[in-house]
Amino acid sequence: MSGMPEHDLDPEELEQEEDELGFDSTSEGSSEETSTLTWINWFTSLPGHDYFCEVHEDFIEDDFNLTEEDSAQIPDVSIVEASAELLYGLVHQRFILTKPGLVQMVEKYEAGHFGACPRVFCHATHVLPCGKTDMPGVDTVKLFCPNCGDIYSPPSSKYALVDGAFFGTSFPALFFQTYPELLSAPFAPRPPSPSPDSPSGTPGGETIPNPNPHGGQRPALAQVYEARIYGFRVSERARSGPRMRWLRDRPETYGELRGEARASPTAAVRAKGKKGKLFDDEDDEDGDEEEEEEDEQAAAVGVAR
Repeated sequence: MSGMPEHDLDPEELEQEEDELGFDSTSEGSSEETSTLTWINWFTSLPGHDYFCEVHEDFIEDDFNLTEEDSAQIPDVSIVEASAELLYGLVHQRFILTKPGLVQMVEKYEAGHFGACPRVFCHATHVLPCGKTDMPGVDTVKLFCPNCGDIYSPPSSKYALVDGAFFGTSFPALFFQTYPELLSAPFAPRPPSPSPDSPSGTPGGETIPNPNPHGGQRPALAQVYEARIYGFRVSERARSGPRMRWLRDRPETYGELRGEARASPTAAVRAKGKKGKLFDDEDDEDGDEEEEEEDEQAAAVGVAR
């Protein structure tokens, strides 16, 4: 049998053949990076995961950011993969407290990705995801409204499996400390009474800047629901009357917020004298007059006897 002629292959030809077949010496390292990024993109695109932002890969690979995380100390890779969602959620809780994470979340907040407050008088104020606790497995994610300062459950059931610890308790406060222009001011001027000729605008008070640069700068929507029966306001002392309404009341001016009097100087001096008293001076005067009348009646009875 005549054998095939043997010839030596050029190294450049070998490299060319490997390129044509798709082989690369660095394919293993690049595939790991691609798989990591692909998993994050896949995870954040799942139904109900639109509250999450994409954590940077270098942040996840930094061992310092995995401190005190049990999953970072498990040597078995299969266990880590099974707990990838929990690990990513806990890392996500820390990432959104950093500057890159806050930048991503403020873009989603301004775009309205987190939804709006269900309270009527908040007029669709954008909300922010948060948790009632930092421990996973305790409660689901909630939505914080910066206008009324309360939290609500998400309107859709697709968020029922999202853990609130993946956002944590510190995120809303730190978010609005970083972006005070998105937080409602702690005071709200009383809106003028509407007239038929005036155009209808956004409900709420006037646009008055907050002198405190670290406080909320957005005009607050301070309207509170009033229970009425045939047009008459229900008293707070009634059985069906409003309770704890003062929790939603806001002072009308910044001076009121600081405890300054907004009345006349005479009233301010009078209010200063009343500070710390349980009853008003008018009640004391009425009591003195009643005591004098009782003494006069007692004296008249004694004279008659």
